[in-house]
Amino acid sequence: MQIRIYYEDTDCGGIVYHTNYLKYCERARSELFFARGAMPNTNRIGLVVRHIECDFLDSARLGDLLIIDTKIIKLGKSSIILEQNIKLKNKIIFTATIKLACVDVINKKIEKIPNEILEILKGNINDKQR
Repeated sequence: MQIRIYYEDTDCGGIVYHTNYLKYCERARSELFFARGAMPNTNRIGLVVRHIECDFLDSARLGDLLIIDTKIIKLGKSSIILEQNIKLKNKIIFTATIKLACVDVINKKIEKIPNEILEILKGNINDKQR
């Protein structure tokens, strides 16, 4: 996924504000589903962030075009671990390992990943292995 940096993304010095990198990763995760005509949740079930580890390696600036790569590391019955890298001109400037848990948002309990979500995730694993 590509994202252009606009003035609203930056601080007064024209450098991308640090929390925006997490927003860009969230958008890329959603695009895994949108690209297949699906939603990343159902009426009751959603994938929520359980844990994030990230490194800020360099910064992006106003006008830059970033590439966000998403790789599935581990797919469990009720969770998924992703690695997401943000690149600027083929150089990784941000990297994150993100654990998502599948949750019933009404009862706030961990649930098994539904088949319709699982199929999209498995499809993305297959896409990355080609």
